[in-house]
Amino acid sequence: MLDGWVPWPEEAAQRYRAEGFWEGRPLDRLLRDRAETDPERVALVDGEGARWTYAELDARADRQAAGLRRLGIAAGDRVVVQLPNTDAFVVLFFALLRAGAVPVLTLPAHRESELVHVAETAGARALAIPDTHDHFDHRTLARAVRKAVPSVEHVLVAGDAAEFTALDGVDADPVPLPVPDPSDVAVLLLSGGTTGKPKLIPRTHDDYAYNVRASARICGFDSSTVYLVVLPTAHNFALACPGLLGTLLVGGTVVLSPTPSPEDAFALIECERVTVTAVVPPIALLWLDAVEWEEADLSSLRLLQVGGSKLGAEPASRVSPALGCALQQVFGMAEGLLNYTRLDDPPELVAHTQGRPMSPADEIRVVDEDGHDVPPGATGELLTRGPYTLRGYYRAPAHNARSFTDDGYYRTGDLVRVLPSGHLVVEGRAKDQINRGGDKISAEELENHLLAHPAVHDAAVVGMPDATMGERTCAYLVPRGPAVPPTQRELAAFLTERGVAAYKLPDRVEVTDVFPRTSVGKIDKKELGRRITALLHAEGSGAG
Repeated sequence: MLDGWVPWPEEAAQRYRAEGFWEGRPLDRLLRDRAETDPERVALVDGEGARWTYAELDARADRQAAGLRRLGIAAGDRVVVQLPNTDAFVVLFFALLRAGAVPVLTLPAHRESELVHVAETAGARALAIPDTHDHFDHRTLARAVRKAVPSVEHVLVAGDAAEFTALDGVDADPVPLPVPDPSDVAVLLLSGGTTGKPKLIPRTHDDYAYNVRASARICGFDSSTVYLVVLPTAHNFALACPGLLGTLLVGGTVVLSPTPSPEDAFALIECERVTVTAVVPPIALLWLDAVEWEEADLSSLRLLQVGGSKLGAEPASRVSPALGCALQQVFGMAEGLLNYTRLDDPPELVAHTQGRPMSPADEIRVVDEDGHDVPPGATGELLTRGPYTLRGYYRAPAHNARSFTDDGYYRTGDLVRVLPSGHLVVEGRAKDQINRGGDKISAEELENHLLAHPAVHDAAVVGMPDATMGERTCAYLVPRGPAVPPTQRELAAFLTERGVAAYKLPDRVEVTDVFPRTSVGKIDKKELGRRITALLHAEGSGAG
C-alpha cells in the first residue's frame, strides 16, 4: 500500500464493498474489457483525425507498461505526467496503471514552482513531458525539476527527447505483470485551489472506478457516445466525470482537441459528429458568442456539461437556444463529491442549480461558521463524505487536520443551500464573501446579476480594502464583443431594477480584456485582489 495517504476506515470500506460501490477491479480493466469485447471499435481520435481501435490502444498500453518496468519503474513508483491532449497521455496513463506505478497528473500550464513542489511531495521517480507545447520548451523545465528533486531519475519525452528518454522508444514486448490491489492508490490528482501550492489527491482503483461508472450512468453514456476532450486530459472533469474514462468504459469514442477554442472544437464536433463535451464557464461563454460567427455544423451535439465553477442562470438559459443541445450543470471536486443536474430535470432546475449528489451513499452536511447544521434551505459550508471522497490529502497531515472533521467529513469550502429536491445551489466560497461594514456580500450572487447585462461577457467581484468599511466591492468586467461596457452608474441602475440591495451594488467597476486565471482555468481572484489593492495605493485612496 502506498505510504502517506489516509485510507477509508475499514468499517466504511466493508460497507462500500458490500453495497456494490466498490467492485474490487483495477482501474485499467475498463480499457481491457472493451478491447476484449469490441476490439475493432474506434476508441480514440486525435485532433488531426488519426484513429486507434480498442485493441490497438490496449496493445500499446501493454507494450509501454513492459517498457516502463524494464526501465526500472516499479510498482508504487510515482510518475509526474505533464502531457497535453494527445494519444501519448492516454497510452501512458494506462501503461502506468498496468505497471503498478502511480500517475501524478499535472497540467501543461504548470511551471517550475508547481512541478518542483508536486515532484518533491510525491517523491516522484520519473517525469513525463512533451518536448514543446504552446511555444514553451518543457525540456528546460524538466532540467530544473531534476536539479531540484533528486528522486526524479527519468524524464520521458513525447517528441524530441534531447538528452532524455523518448516516450515512443520505451516500448517492449509485453510481459506478465502483477495485478494491483484495487484498494490501493491508482492515481494522484491535483487540487484546484487558488491559494498555496497544489495538494495531492489520492484516488484508489475502487473509488475512481466507481466515480467513472456512476457518472457514465447518470449522464447517459453508451457505445454511441462521441466525447470531445477540450479541457486538459489531466483535469478530473475531462478525465472521469464521466469524461475520457467514462467513454472508454461504455465503448464510445474519445476525440482529443488540442485547444478549447471554437475554431478547433467546433470543427471537430462537425467532423467527428461529437455528441457530448465538457467545458468550464469561461469557455461556455466564449462558445455562446462564437456561434454567431462560426459556421460549423453542431447538430450532432446533444449534451454540453459545464462545471469547474458555477455557471450563472442567465448564460445557462442561453445554452440550448444557442448551441442546440441540452445543458448539464456539474458541481464537483477532484477530492470526490460530484453533483449533476439530471437529463430529465426541468429547465428551471438546470438553469438555477448545480445538480444533486451522484451517489445514494454521498453524505452531505451544510453547516455554519461554528460547525452546526443550518436550517433546511439556509446557506452554509458544504461538508461531505462517501465512497469516492477522499479521507485525507497525500502527505499533508497538517492540512488534513484543518480540512476534515473528526468523523471524516471533508470541508469543501463551498457555500451552498439545498433545495427540497436535493439539488444544490452554490452561493460561493466560504472565503469568497465581502464584508462591507458588517454586510456580507456573496461575490457569486453579484456576479450572476452582472452576467445578465447584455454588454457583459464575464464578471468577477472581489473585495478591496477600505479604511472605513473594512472592505468595499470591486466588479471586474470583460465586455461582450464590441459592446461599450456599462458605467458604474448604469450598472447600479441595472442591478437596482433587478432587485439587488443597495449595499450589494459595486463600489467600483474596472474593465479588462481578460481575467488572470489559475492553472486549472478558474478566475484568479487573489490576483485581482492584489491588482485593485495596488491601484488604490497608487491613487492614494481607500487602502487605509
